Amino acid sequence: MNRRMFIKGSAAFTALAAGAPAILRAQGAGREFKVGIVGCGGRGNGAAANIIEAAKRISGASVKFVAAADFFMEKAKKFANRFGVDEKCCFDGANGYKSVMASDAEIIILTTPLSFRPVHLAAAIAAGKHVFAEKGVAVDGAGVRLFIKASREAAQKHLTIVAGTQRRHMRGYRLQAKAIADGVIGPVIGGNVYWNGSVPWVREREAGMSNKAYLCNNWLNFTELSGDHITEQHVHNIDIANWFIGRYPKSALCFGARARRYTGNQYDMFSTDFDYGDGVHIHSMCRQISGCYSFVGERLRTADAFISGGGQIVKNGKKLELAGDFPDGNGQVIEHVDLMNSILGAGPYYNEGEQVAMSTACAIIARLSAVTGQIVRLSDLLENEKSMFYGMDCIPRPTDFEKDEDVPMPAYGDGKFPLPGRPWTKRRK
Repeated sequence: MNRRMFIKGSAAFTALAAGAPAILRAQGAGREFKVGIVGCGGRGNGAAANIIEAAKRISGASVKFVAAADFFMEKAKKFANRFGVDEKCCFDGANGYKSVMASDAEIIILTTPLSFRPVHLAAAIAAGKHVFAEKGVAVDGAGVRLFIKASREAAQKHLTIVAGTQRRHMRGYRLQAKAIADGVIGPVIGGNVYWNGSVPWVREREAGMSNKAYLCNNWLNFTELSGDHITEQHVHNIDIANWFIGRYPKSALCFGARARRYTGNQYDMFSTDFDYGDGVHIHSMCRQISGCYSFVGERLRTADAFISGGGQIVKNGKKLELAGDFPDGNGQVIEHVDLMNSILGAGPYYNEGEQVAMSTACAIIARLSAVTGQIVRLSDLLENEKSMFYGMDCIPRPTDFEKDEDVPMPAYGDGKFPLPGRPWTKRRK
């Protein structure tokens, strides 16, 4: 597949290329979408509000939440009170997701910590559900491979999967992707992608908390649950590079460090050279340190133009006027419009599962490179079972949380972190 076919073939590009306003006016014919959610934290509440707003853009459509699960019952009940779920349909613990899958929900929203996403997607697809899966979608190679497998099964069942990589649903990015695909500008030959900000939040361990509860509550700061911030946050920007270049990197060489964090086991910063082959390299930079310069975005170049992700394209010193029939507005709402229209058959079929899994894999190989000091190839994670990286699973695994006994703390707990030359986990036996 060549670069232009890759870009045009992506679900997010194809979805609105045929005329977005018509899609937004699609008739829901009085359709009530029953929705279940697994993960009732901040992003879960945000996604719920987004899908409700999206339904208002489809004539005759509405949303009803019928089931909610979270590791903590108080979060599930708080969500239920806000979005009208019967409290008897609230479930807690690591096995609560199974009850949501058994409900009459047609759409499942997955917004738990990343480590649980592959198992939850596999369960949703097995139950015949359509899915909105927040990004990223795994923390290790085993998770990526399971997510891809479940995504392919969804395609066979014609089940819709939309991912939380909302830039692929935003007008500015779609216009730029179209310009590349149409040959208005040349292919991307290099550039930089960034997510530089601060630590979003920290939650201290409370007295008497089990390891399970502590890890699920403070998940953002533990690699085993979040994949580190390069996977949880910066995957957005890596995904844009993949989309605009039209292929995935062959390898990552990364260095990083931990200097300021006082909880969890993540790094504060990563600097990565992604090698896409044919002389194309992307420099990826992400940092979570408060009080420092913050910037989130993409700056890519072709032989004849500069691309500011989602913004301008400047070709030969002049700003291009880009044209395309794409809707404007909040990408986190439009992605749910696309989800429901895919289900209705009123718009193109969406399955973004493999696409978001591959971008997640790119972030993971960069993290593995930083913590081991080695160059890591994408094939090491996906195909080469003899590679030391293929079996570097994050432990505890998501299924460990489903057992009656408590999980062990990660090998690197609070204040401890992996160092180059000292692999952060042993190879799985």
